Amino acid sequence: MPEPQKLQSDWAWQWQNYEDDVRWLFEDWIAPNTLEDFRGKRVMDAGCGGGQHLAMCAPYARKVIGVDLNAAEIARAKNAAHPNVTVVQGDIATITFDRPFDIVYCIGVIHHTDDPDATFRNLAKLTASGGRTIIWCYSHEGNFLNRTLVEWGKKLIVSHLPKPAVRALSHILTTLLYLPIYTIYFLPLRFLPYYEYFQNFRKLTYARNELNVFDKLNAPTTYFITKKRLSRWFADNGYDRVSISRYMGASWRGSGTKR
Repeated sequence: MPEPQKLQSDWAWQWQNYEDDVRWLFEDWIAPNTLEDFRGKRVMDAGCGGGQHLAMCAPYARKVIGVDLNAAEIARAKNAAHPNVTVVQGDIATITFDRPFDIVYCIGVIHHTDDPDATFRNLAKLTASGGRTIIWCYSHEGNFLNRTLVEWGKKLIVSHLPKPAVRALSHILTTLLYLPIYTIYFLPLRFLPYYEYFQNFRKLTYARNELNVFDKLNAPTTYFITKKRLSRWFADNGYDRVSISRYMGASWRGSGTKR
């Protein structure tokens, strides 16, 4: 069993100051599954953060349980109006429940855990036979600049800054990105780094784009997951009907049905 993760105030600060409330983006991340597939099901949000995805699932699921180590109170407060939503403080790599879930989803979180392999094994244990596990994670493929330049700058400089300064830096970087994304990235130059990714940038609000930048600078730990590694998670933990697809050139969507 992995060692329990330590509390990280970075995430509480993030979800006190930012909102991840874009429904179509969440629906993209869980594809080919849909929110309609959640109807009447017992669902777990593994790493629910500020709880915005819980609110999206609440009208469909019979019961939704959000688990988060660092921002449970924030998620609980934001979902007080949903009687079928419960938020539990806990480590998704080690937490247990009396009975498994029909659907377990982990969106943008597993790559920030201390041991993504152990985390997936626990999520598999929490998924009922015939149930679905859904993962969205940063990909190793297509993320050379994030894996090198961004991670280097984060460790050397950004991790030592107070959070308001990181937010100010995120604001500056987001503003600077608009010039190339609305000029050169309009051209059919698909070889440019993050060409697909920046298509979403143009669809999102400035505030949501700033959250994307802040999230990458704020995360204490980030792993970039290869397709081979993601495929092995499903293969080694007893899944059928596995679907793995690339999303906007910089992340993976994976889901499977537990045998």
